[in-house]
Amino acid sequence: MASTAGGTASRWALLLAVLTAALGVSLAWNLSDPANPDLSALVRVIADCMAALVLGLAALLRLQGPGSRRSIKALDLWRPIAAAAGVWVIAEVALLLFEASSASGRTVAKVGTDALRTFVLETSNGQVGLAAVACALAVVGYASVAFRQRADWSTDPVLAVAALALVLRPITGHMSQQTLGPLLGAVHALAAGLWFGLLVAMGLIVQSRGGWAELLPRFSNWALWCVVILTGSGIVNAFVRLQGITPFFDSGYGRIVVAKTVVLAGLVGLGWYWRRTWVREASGHRMTAAASLQRAIVETMLMATAFGLAAALAGTA
Repeated sequence: MASTAGGTASRWALLLAVLTAALGVSLAWNLSDPANPDLSALVRVIADCMAALVLGLAALLRLQGPGSRRSIKALDLWRPIAAAAGVWVIAEVALLLFEASSASGRTVAKVGTDALRTFVLETSNGQVGLAAVACALAVVGYASVAFRQRADWSTDPVLAVAALALVLRPITGHMSQQTLGPLLGAVHALAAGLWFGLLVAMGLIVQSRGGWAELLPRFSNWALWCVVILTGSGIVNAFVRLQGITPFFDSGYGRIVVAKTVVLAGLVGLGWYWRRTWVREASGHRMTAAASLQRAIVETMLMATAFGLAAALAGTA
């Protein structure tokens, strides 16, 4: 069982994703503008990862599907959802301060209430940031009340709010000026968030060989569709933005896109290998929960690198 002391302790290894996310941001800085790193990207990737984790935790009940053993209950999810959303709130508030700092030309420490209020009320980025904070706070409130009351409420409201928060920035970014741009940005963000969030959620919640046997094959199928959506929307987004092949190599934005593509290719290759080894063995109850957790940690770390690259890409001109 993964719920033994050793198995539980190994769950802390999921935090290694924080380091690989930072590595992804650092790589993007070096590919784009090494002399002027955008520190807000480090905060953005934490916010994005926490939003994705909330989405994944809320989607776990959907992943179980009809006719399943329903080994995971809503009562198992409220505490981790509230905790993840709490970190998400802090990250979104910090990101709002960083963006207000950039807009006002002041350091973060010197952003006063007037500058922050002006940014939030008079700029679209500020309004989007405030909406993201509101979404995260709403999840904290809903999950905290449900946890305290031990309520067997649906996680669908959390799923909807997290999904909304994840698409807020993509649908108002540079692709919003293009035909179908907002739609492509939204599905790209949701596919990435669901893929990453579900895997981390499984690593946190699933504690038995039987749980992995039930959920991993379904996750693998969902992940396949996420890869298809990510690849298709990513290709269109990149070519619309860069308008050719040369900018992929002579612009910072293009080089980050290439790096993301390499990481995605690595994830696709790993996923292909997992479907023939990990998924088959786990679904046949031939792999321990601890061994499944170790593989989930490896994939999570690689995914977090892609999230780091994406966070830096969002702030790259």
